[in-house]
Amino acid sequence: MIPEINYWAVIVATVAAMVVGSVWYVPKVFGERWKRLAEVRDPETSLQAILPLIVSITLSFLLAWVLAGSVAIAWHFYGGGYLSSALVTGLTLWAGFTAGRMIVHDVFAGRPSQLTVLNIAHELVLIVVMSLIIGIWPPAGTV
Repeated sequence: MIPEINYWAVIVATVAAMVVGSVWYVPKVFGERWKRLAEVRDPETSLQAILPLIVSITLSFLLAWVLAGSVAIAWHFYGGGYLSSALVTGLTLWAGFTAGRMIVHDVFAGRPSQLTVLNIAHELVLIVVMSLIIGIWPPAGTV
């Protein structure tokens, strides 16, 4: 069974992910701090600047699609409101997969804990925004 997915919500959530990232990593917000902690240098060529954006857009779409499918499955299984299913599913997936794995990876890589907190906080904001969009805009005929 393929879960019902509102692809318009997935597309809007993907765009929202790019907006969240664009604001989060502005130098005056967290951009300079992130670059310093992650030891990231400015790209030297346009390909070095564009390739991460293409990867980010592609994987943001994949994240939104998987989240939308997971929300639909959770909503069918547990019932209740679609928005609450989206938020609980998003937060659960963030805690179990994103935050947990990033923490383990960063501990073994010896990365600064401030960088880990900054990255998992970004992912939390991203997931909450995506979950809100997907939860407010359920697939037609489901709610």
